[in-house]
Amino acid sequence: MTRPLADPAQAALPKPPDVRLPVGFAVRLARDVHRSQDGRLMLGGSPPRLLRLTPAAARLLQPGRFAVTDRASAALARRLLDSGVANPRPPACPVQDITIVIPVRDRAAQLGSLLGRLRADAESSPLPVLVVDDGSADPTAVAAVVRRFGAGLLVHPDNRGPAAARNTGLRRADTAYIAFCDSDVLPEPGWLGPLVAQFADPAVALAAPRVLSAAGDTPGRIARYEMNRSPLDMGAREAPVIPLSPLAYVPAAAIVVRKAAVGDGFAPELRFAEDVDLCLRLYRAGWRLRYVPAAAVTHQPRGHFCSWLAQRARYGTGAADLALRHQGLVPPLNVAPWSVIASGLLLRGRPVPATLAGILFAVAAARLARLMPDADAPMRASTMLTLAALRSTGEQLGRCATRHHWPLALLVALASRRARRLLLAWAVADGLIDHWRCGRPRGVTAHVLLRRCDDLAYGAGLWAGAIRRWTAAPLVPRLTAATRPRPSAGAGARTGRPGQRPGGTGD
Repeated sequence: MTRPLADPAQAALPKPPDVRLPVGFAVRLARDVHRSQDGRLMLGGSPPRLLRLTPAAARLLQPGRFAVTDRASAALARRLLDSGVANPRPPACPVQDITIVIPVRDRAAQLGSLLGRLRADAESSPLPVLVVDDGSADPTAVAAVVRRFGAGLLVHPDNRGPAAARNTGLRRADTAYIAFCDSDVLPEPGWLGPLVAQFADPAVALAAPRVLSAAGDTPGRIARYEMNRSPLDMGAREAPVIPLSPLAYVPAAAIVVRKAAVGDGFAPELRFAEDVDLCLRLYRAGWRLRYVPAAAVTHQPRGHFCSWLAQRARYGTGAADLALRHQGLVPPLNVAPWSVIASGLLLRGRPVPATLAGILFAVAAARLARLMPDADAPMRASTMLTLAALRSTGEQLGRCATRHHWPLALLVALASRRARRLLLAWAVADGLIDHWRCGRPRGVTAHVLLRRCDDLAYGAGLWAGAIRRWTAAPLVPRLTAATRPRPSAGAGARTGRPGQRPGGTGD
């Protein structure tokens, strides 16, 4: 049973009036895209898919980069950008017609550091800044900092939440673009230029920088963990923001938006996950969103263990509201049915189930090979991709057991010795794998333990939110089947997903 939220139509956003890329707009093939020898078949994107080019399109893209010159090249560039196979390389443009909006509640010292950094940067120093005091306990301290740096001040007499505070600044600003900055971030020099350049694409509504975690002078265990596993850091890979992909949203700690695209702004009734909700609404309205890690800001993480755990739990509470607002777009698990069945059979650890899993694997690989007969080595490529899909499913199942569904996994483990062993083995292995992927930071034991605490706190918040909303929506997995290539109008290409989309978006 689910309890619906407010009518989604009330949060509807305008559609982009124009999506055609202008002449001179350049795109570059993403580094992780694989091409066949003749250049006509490509594998990559976000989420990964097969892209088959016409001979003319392959010739245009042969150097790995091209600029829009006519309608055909604009259509091809749009298709490549929207699939994540290519990244935009727009011309540089001046940083102007932008208002910086800063929501704050107390944190006068951090606000002073942020304003000082903005005024010291040549790009942002002449820009108007609006600080929205969202019910501070000591408003005079905030007002003094605002006056010192010549910013504008808007005041909420009571605390209404970050979404409402940003919306107040959005309504007051009279510029075409709005840069939102939380009071606990510090922009790196030159951060605005690469973000503003993205709006040369008329379909782009939002651009976000990378949010790095500040180490501090003497980082403790939590600070070191956050430097590698901050939920605000979306990584070093440039990509479009697309639901059900590895980059399904960006945090609002620092973003630039097109004012005409965001309507009334964030959903004020959401205390958490309002940034994810905005990303999903913009995407559903047809806008494009870009993540640009070349631009960066730093964020100060929570230093106290209890406040850090509470923050993680609060993040989890927003999953229920998101799942009710955007059904099917924020699942904890997003996999193909065959891979779930094969993983379950392999977990049995017996010859007959393992043989059946092998048969499922072979069938999936053969079906994928038929989708790309023009690959350089179809069977080898399909086998490697199917193996990657199976591994991804196994990891997602393990992550669900220790993060989203850990209360259920714990109940099963209490009733089954085999389940206990599997759960314990994965809890340790997942922490070790993550430690290795993070570059083996100092303190492997602390990293493993903090990862488990991170997952337990988020899962507890998720279940608390689901119970409060009386819904199982944030716990329901999404099962997707592979699709065959289909024509893409005007792009000179045909596309199809190889297997399943990796990565759930419940985080």
